Amino acid sequence: MQDVIVIGAGPAGLALAACLRAEGRRPLVLEREGCVGAAWRRHYDRLCLHTDRDRSHLPMTPFPRDWPRYVPRAQVVAYLEAYAARHGVAPRFGAEVARVAGLVGGWCVTLTSGEELVARHVIFATGVSEQPHCPTWPGLDGFPGPVLHSRAYRRPADLPGQRVLVVGFGNSGGELAIDLVEAGREVEIAVRSPVNLLPKELLGRAIGNWDVVQKLFPYRVADAITAPILRLMLGDYRRYGLRRAAKGPIAQIREDGRIPLIDLGTLALMREGRLKARPGIARIDRNVVRFTDGTQSTFDAILLATGYRVDLRPFLGDLPGVLDDTGRPVRSGGELAPGLWFCSYHTVPNGQLREIARQAPEIARGVARALDQAAAVAVPR
Repeated sequence: MQDVIVIGAGPAGLALAACLRAEGRRPLVLEREGCVGAAWRRHYDRLCLHTDRDRSHLPMTPFPRDWPRYVPRAQVVAYLEAYAARHGVAPRFGAEVARVAGLVGGWCVTLTSGEELVARHVIFATGVSEQPHCPTWPGLDGFPGPVLHSRAYRRPADLPGQRVLVVGFGNSGGELAIDLVEAGREVEIAVRSPVNLLPKELLGRAIGNWDVVQKLFPYRVADAITAPILRLMLGDYRRYGLRRAAKGPIAQIREDGRIPLIDLGTLALMREGRLKARPGIARIDRNVVRFTDGTQSTFDAILLATGYRVDLRPFLGDLPGVLDDTGRPVRSGGELAPGLWFCSYHTVPNGQLREIARQAPEIARGVARALDQAAAVAVPR
């Protein structure tokens, strides 16, 4: 029987393994792909961290000081590879988990190969970007051009056609619209819901570094304090066809689990008339997309920047008190059933890497403490 199995060799899995090793444990890390950081390798080329380098690293290993303040995707991948090597983390690659079931004194992890592994503790660390969310609309099947989810997008050349509709106004949607406009495409962006926008930096500090305001005040008060500054910096973006959310950005994160768009240049393109906002999609008739306000336009391609879903029910079934009705863990960073732990399954305003750096040591200490207690009880008196 293994003491600890960690599922996933992305940032969370690597951080957990490193912290467990620092506690004197030797976890088995299972990874279905053939490398560490597989999700980061799939992300689009221009992606950089939206949080600054000094507050975005994993436990015990900061980013190199001479790297850019906002670390590019390729360097994040290099960092994850070096992190695994530095901390002696050697995942078992090609080990895809099919099922995790409880048994007396532990958990049985069944791989798709049929192999069964037993452990006293199992930690899920598969990330929040594994299952693309692909909405549908009447007539989508008849659209003659490519329909691509952002997970499959790397660069503009991946998406043929001059006129592109980007669906979704999260951080991926906003940045991919910039990518396509800069490549000379005619781009419109469908924005179904009211939005919050944040500047990349505020008074010279990365926007994620302003969490001190959240610590000093209740989150709705913090929203009220920062609202005049944000209006001054961003202007009234309703003039570009966007609707302002009734809630402030922190309330939107806390109450709805939605991260506001960090503006990397999307608003500037709208001001210049190079990017047009549209409302939600009503239906699609061949290459004509009809919107909920009665307008319509023709497109050669559709890019779905519609995010991801977390659903662990295929692995765990319905576990009361562990998973909510969508299959997401009810909370991250702790033990939700004896010997069953979850790391970084909820989006946070200050970046997932920083949240992983907070949760992983706590989980590692909790697992080590539980193993020590179990060993003490097992020792004959």
